[in-house]
Amino acid sequence: MAATVKSIDQAADVARYVRGLGAQARSAARDLARSDTASRNRALTATAEAIRAGRAALLAANRQDLDAGRGLASALADRLELTEARIEAMAVGLEEIAALPDPIGEVTGVGYRPSGIQVGRMRVPLGVVGIIYESRPNVTADAGGLCLKAGNAVILRGGSEALHSNRAIAASLRAGLTEAALPADAIQVVETTDRRAVGELLRLDEFVDIIVPRGGKGLIERVMAESRIPIIKHLDGICHVFIDERADPDKAIRVAYNAKTQRYGTCCTMETLLVDRAIAPEVLPPLAARYLEAGVEIRGCPATRRLVDGCAEATPEDWDTEYLAPILSIRVVDGLDEAIDHIGTHGSAHTDAIVTEDYSRAQRFLREVDSSSVMVNASTRFADGFEYGLGAEIGISTDKLHARGPVGLEGLTSQKFIVLGDGHIRQ
Repeated sequence: MAATVKSIDQAADVARYVRGLGAQARSAARDLARSDTASRNRALTATAEAIRAGRAALLAANRQDLDAGRGLASALADRLELTEARIEAMAVGLEEIAALPDPIGEVTGVGYRPSGIQVGRMRVPLGVVGIIYESRPNVTADAGGLCLKAGNAVILRGGSEALHSNRAIAASLRAGLTEAALPADAIQVVETTDRRAVGELLRLDEFVDIIVPRGGKGLIERVMAESRIPIIKHLDGICHVFIDERADPDKAIRVAYNAKTQRYGTCCTMETLLVDRAIAPEVLPPLAARYLEAGVEIRGCPATRRLVDGCAEATPEDWDTEYLAPILSIRVVDGLDEAIDHIGTHGSAHTDAIVTEDYSRAQRFLREVDSSSVMVNASTRFADGFEYGLGAEIGISTDKLHARGPVGLEGLTSQKFIVLGDGHIRQ
């Protein structure tokens, strides 16, 4: 691994440091691409063991970050904090990634052409993945583990607020690689907090094949503006739940309450609740009472305010806001068409759900809402790689090319054509 950089005064030093990481990652990626499934799985399980064994050191490193970050917004502090349960979840996630089928080398679609050759496709690693993220140190384990399983080297650039936590987790990952006789440089952490390192990484197209940004809107916008490298990203998580007039009221209240309150600071948390006018008088008052009891601030349209005491007036900006906080906007709509139109106008193509007992309306919602995850009678909080059976996720993509929705192993691979012949020549 390139030498740790703690204080850099010259832009040239930053460039040399990041370029060194890139060169080492490219070399490690070539070695990793030659590795077998058993070796990569051995590295993942060894990493899980190292994380459990180093629990005390991880908590101590995280405490350093939390102490330095006093005054952070509650949602950011929640993302930053490591607990015993979250550390165990990281270890379990790595073991689940190890248990997943290995996509690398899978050959599909082989068939004969009129010329006599056979043509098919083989799944292969992307190469080197650069991940730029904020706050959540568990991303270090999830992303490192997924990239490793998919045969990719990875350069991890976490936020300065989580530097000590990320270093400690990365040390466990590198220990797992060493235990499996795989190149430790397959997983590297950018250890300088100098913001210029991000710009250098985004220009490193000689070594890095894809960039995955995970964080706030400012980070995503910067990556989109500066990157020379293809990106897997989503900009906002403005997620909706629509309660249809034919919804089961108890089911609707349960789903809508969970979608907002299960965890506030995630990209799949509901930010806007849409309620059909015909059912609003039945579901909104008891649902709003539960929100208010949980400390959620409600901002609503005029119809919502007539039904809910203590509801503030929603502004036009509220429909376009990702709060990542205990704030919820509510709009009463005139049926499915208006709900779909609202989501199309104000949504972010992330995750949207309908609660209904009407099969035809559910199918229309699934077809017509153009988001990366569309749900029926389920909380938006399920939009997560772990919940989708991907083992973990490297991020969520709202783009339509290469990968869409939670990006797991398959999203970290590509395909190449393979051609099989027996001395065939083209006539």
